Amino acid sequence: MSENMILERLRGVKTRFDELGQMINDPDVTADMDRYVKLNREYKQLQPVVEAYDQYSNLVSNISSAREILTEENDEELRDMAKEELEILLEKQALMEGEIKMLLLPEDPEDNKNAIVEIRAGTGGDEASIFAGDLYRMYTKFFESRGWKASTTSFTEGTVGGFKEIIMTVNGEGVYGIMKYESGVHRVQRVPQTETQGRIHTSAATVAVLPEAEDFEVEVKQSDIRKDTYCSSGPGGQSVNTTYSAIRLTHIPTGIVVTCQDEKSQLKNLDKAMKELRTRLYNLEYQKRIDKISSKRKTMVSTGDRSAKIRTYNYPQGRVTDHRINLTMYNLQAIMNGDLQDMIEKLQMAENAERLKESGL
Repeated sequence: MSENMILERLRGVKTRFDELGQMINDPDVTADMDRYVKLNREYKQLQPVVEAYDQYSNLVSNISSAREILTEENDEELRDMAKEELEILLEKQALMEGEIKMLLLPEDPEDNKNAIVEIRAGTGGDEASIFAGDLYRMYTKFFESRGWKASTTSFTEGTVGGFKEIIMTVNGEGVYGIMKYESGVHRVQRVPQTETQGRIHTSAATVAVLPEAEDFEVEVKQSDIRKDTYCSSGPGGQSVNTTYSAIRLTHIPTGIVVTCQDEKSQLKNLDKAMKELRTRLYNLEYQKRIDKISSKRKTMVSTGDRSAKIRTYNYPQGRVTDHRINLTMYNLQAIMNGDLQDMIEKLQMAENAERLKESGL
């Protein structure tokens, strides 16, 4: 991409940024909260690009001045200084252009949202439930390291430990944009606790990460919902309380069922269940868009495809392999203790490379 093309693209962003600045101060816009939230979010997303535009414009101007001196100046000392400065400026320009290309990639508006994370035991019987519990522990430690807050909405324990299924809501900055890389089938190879002859088994668990829908994004008719209440249960199936505080919502048109028993208050459980229901309805449409994008990307990063085997955790060799980008890391213990950042950054780099190809930047 040429210097002029970059400046042209940046000017276009600056024009839109200025338009948004006027719009979010318009009384008609501020009176419409849904519209105001969307425009204000876009305004904040464009701010780093506009700052880069100011820096890049200044850099291009300095390069032009240095070249002018080399063309018109006869003084050798001044020419040497200009030549030295030009080399530094051109090196800086190349670095800045790489950063600007990344900034110009359209950001997925879902990336800044909170997320609902589901972990389900797959093939492998009791060992799959134990592995689902290991993944739950891995993620909760990762959430703690990021300063995110996770709360469980529902769970079903495994017969000998772990979970057959556990669903969490995760709140924090940019949760979905980071956790979306975890969607898919996670496979484990190890000697199970239940194995008496020391043989290595392969088991699996499925992770699904959904961007949490905001209230104004999905309208749910109360007439389409059937609400049931029941007593919450805790570990080992023991009753948590004798009141009917747990909630089960069934969306009649789609057949989607959500439950929440995490809170002692029925109203709080209902609020959490409604958020999850909105998210699942929203994701019916969102998934169509993701599937369309993923068909163009070889990396299959962030497709949300629950049937795709994305990662293998091999305990005997202490390695973790991400099959989407053919990455193998020999730090399984650290990863199972929540040290996922390095792997996720490599997945982000792979996806960004794919997106740059698509955009033609």
